[in-house]
Amino acid sequence: MFQNPEHTTAIADTLKTAAEHGKEKESLFAELLHHTQDSKELELPFLGHVHLPHFEPFQFLGMTFDMSMSKHVVFLILSAVLLIIFGMLAARSNTRKKVPSGFGNLMEVFVVFIRDEIVIPNMGKGGVKYLPYLITTFFFILTMNLFGMIPYGASATGNVNVTAGLAIIAFIMIQFSSIRSQGFGHYLAHLTGGVHWALWPIMIPIEILGLFTKPFALCIRLFANMTGGHIVIVALIGLVFIFKSWVIAPVPIAFVLGINFLELFVAFLQAYIFVMLTSLFMGLGMVSEHAHNEEHGH
Repeated sequence: MFQNPEHTTAIADTLKTAAEHGKEKESLFAELLHHTQDSKELELPFLGHVHLPHFEPFQFLGMTFDMSMSKHVVFLILSAVLLIIFGMLAARSNTRKKVPSGFGNLMEVFVVFIRDEIVIPNMGKGGVKYLPYLITTFFFILTMNLFGMIPYGASATGNVNVTAGLAIIAFIMIQFSSIRSQGFGHYLAHLTGGVHWALWPIMIPIEILGLFTKPFALCIRLFANMTGGHIVIVALIGLVFIFKSWVIAPVPIAFVLGINFLELFVAFLQAYIFVMLTSLFMGLGMVSEHAHNEEHGH
């Protein structure tokens, strides 16, 4: 069949326009999602894009390490510095006053809550000695989460490398508390699951795998929750630029406002969940110690 050349040209122009429009949308989403990604530069008011210091990568044990600063590293360090300053101010304020007030009282509310509602119920009174680690973890994660809520800020917990580092520290503390409570011999014995020795080849690998699934869950849960909320907000804002209509704009903006309040709640919630699960996992080893002592009449 013969086609009209003008009709064929019209179809080609339509397809070309659609392709360009699709690329425009794809470019728009890529630009918006850039906010949720790590980068080698900071966006600062009145200064624009500021490039961070760059260091040449180096080789070690066959692996390449890049120690250059990134946006998430900057906000991670800033969170640590602010946490140290605020912690010292709160400690100094509470030391001078018999009855805490102001900022010191606010900090004490969180400390007492973590001690009485998380540590002691999950770990017993013996877990109070691990309270400094758990308090530091809570405030550190909370500070990094909140930085993602401010203009020009970024949430370092939206980087899986950061959450993996926190999970590795939690893994070390979980094993350390178990070994310290049970003794190294009983710690190794629990890897057999208390079953007949013939089942040890099956049980021991499962128990060892279970040691790593706990921190892995901590890592992915924190990363996914802090990243997911930002992506939803970016997607809703992107609808305004895609449809380019003032009729549709109020709807996604209203949803963005609601999700921003939800993100503020999630920032506190995820810090709480990370600390609560860490104390629970640490407490499991310490409970095993109490059960072992009762079994042997100690």
